[in-house]
Amino acid sequence: MRKSGPPKGLIAYLVLELLDEKPRYGYEILKEIRSISGGHWEPSYGSVYPILYKFEEKGWAERIEREDEPDRKYFELTDAGRDELTEKREETGGKARDFADVILGFYHVFAAFATDDRFEVEDRADEWRFDEDFNAWIVEQLIRHYERDFGDFERIPDTPEEFAERMGLDEE
Repeated sequence: MRKSGPPKGLIAYLVLELLDEKPRYGYEILKEIRSISGGHWEPSYGSVYPILYKFEEKGWAERIEREDEPDRKYFELTDAGRDELTEKREETGGKARDFADVILGFYHVFAAFATDDRFEVEDRADEWRFDEDFNAWIVEQLIRHYERDFGDFERIPDTPEEFAERMGLDEE
């Protein structure tokens, strides 16, 4: 169970990967993360810029000047930054469960607003609602994205415990 927000270290990992691709400035990194998330999530300026300055302090990135854009602070990954990226790739590989918990946790809250009598969220005309139609649309989008990325979707009849056992996972 996750306590809050995205998995720890996610933004730092994304920044390292994006800097490995090419030198970038903070706002460009924010927009690229938003694009990667399908437009559904963008970290705050208050999280990306301190990461860039921390990377600079640790020698993982360095500022570079660009004559065509002298007012922007571009950062480029250093060799030490590439070494750190290798470690972060391995570390992030162990966080798939954290991602699943975030996705499922927020979906459960969304669905609870539609189905749990303890909540009395009022619908607003011409806006998203916490109802069966909007819940179904979310699931449909997940299936469409799955099929785009992995091929045909087939339902999995396993309970969470059965799935964990079949996959050789320790269930918490």
